[in-house]
Amino acid sequence: MRPRKPPTPLDEGALYAYAVRLLGQQMRTVTELKRLLRRRIEPGESGQAALDAVIARLTEHRYLDDTGYALDYARLRQENSSFGRRRVQQDLMRKGVHAEVIAKTLDTAYEGVGEEALARRHLARKRIAQPKTDKDAARIARLLLRAGFSTSTIVRILKKWNVDEAAITALESTDD
Repeated sequence: MRPRKPPTPLDEGALYAYAVRLLGQQMRTVTELKRLLRRRIEPGESGQAALDAVIARLTEHRYLDDTGYALDYARLRQENSSFGRRRVQQDLMRKGVHAEVIAKTLDTAYEGVGEEALARRHLARKRIAQPKTDKDAARIARLLLRAGFSTSTIVRILKKWNVDEAAITALESTDD
């Protein structure tokens, strides 16, 4: 297999057009877009200046807005995937959104939303029935942990399903 030839560096106008095309395909954070555009700039200060100018222009035209992105992302993940607050927080951190923006966004998006109700909605969406064995209960607990729900919420759900106390005690001993 031949090694890939590096892409040709773009000038500021072409870089802007490329960035708009990337944003047209999918919403992105500032960090994600910078990572993608860095591959297409000239090495050195002139390339970095062009990148900064393109990011500033996109932000000015409101094509790039981390706060709006985070709000939409949190709302969609909550409504469509029924994910818990922790999962959305981790995803936004991975995408490069600042911690203050994430905190404000999650406070707004999860205000008035009961975590237990959201967890039950997640289980219903996944078509998960009441566990019959301890192994099933452990599988459900892992599923809910991955979906971003707290251990205390998972324990409450399992207790309402009358799961064996030994399985619940093992789960309660994990950190929240």
